[in-house]
Amino acid sequence: MRRFTRRSRRRRLAATTAAATAVALVGGVAIVTLSPLMALDTIEVIGTSRLDATAVGAALDDHRGTPLALLDESAIRDDLAAFPLIRSYATEVVPPHTLVVRIVERAPVGAIERGAVVDLVDAAGVVVETSPERPAGIPLIAATSTDPESLAFRSVSAVLSALPETLRGQVDVISASTRDDVTFTMTGIGHRVVWGSAERSGFKARVLAAAIAATGQDAAWEYDVSAPESLVVRRL
Repeated sequence: MRRFTRRSRRRRLAATTAAATAVALVGGVAIVTLSPLMALDTIEVIGTSRLDATAVGAALDDHRGTPLALLDESAIRDDLAAFPLIRSYATEVVPPHTLVVRIVERAPVGAIERGAVVDLVDAAGVVVETSPERPAGIPLIAATSTDPESLAFRSVSAVLSALPETLRGQVDVISASTRDDVTFTMTGIGHRVVWGSAERSGFKARVLAAAIAATGQDAAWEYDVSAPESLVVRRL
């Protein structure tokens, strides 16, 4: 009986000690992570070009002093929604006091003429910049509708987004009236390209590059890659 009682006491003591240690550990972690010792003090904004990084950081000032473990991601998202040029972002907590915000800005894929100015828009139709004239290397969008929700605009933007950067920089004017009739002219000699829909744009781009390389560049040509397995080339 005495031996059994001693073993029971030892087991209870070990269990009590383990529980106390766990409680102390959890309590210590909670005290450190939820105290001013781990509160937000520094906000670093990375990846901005058109946006003012200082202004983005200032929009998050209300979060300073908040323990890093209690930062409200939904509130941060709401604060950054005030900057339409932010396409996406990611946050990283760097103890003991820093929040890093990595910004991906919207990039223009085309230009839309609006009276005396030109709006540079991204693939979603968001105005990235307004300029008195179209910059070099930015295609002019001449779709029958420039409403971002229209089929014509969505088709044009899908094609521009899918084009390799080197080819997109050679597009002069791109147009469409439906989902399947995208066409564009190219800078330089003035080649005309019948693209069709945005489907298989990667393959169409390779076919077009090969067709340009195989034809004389002393005259303008029309390249019909709408059915890329049946390329049609004719002199303009």
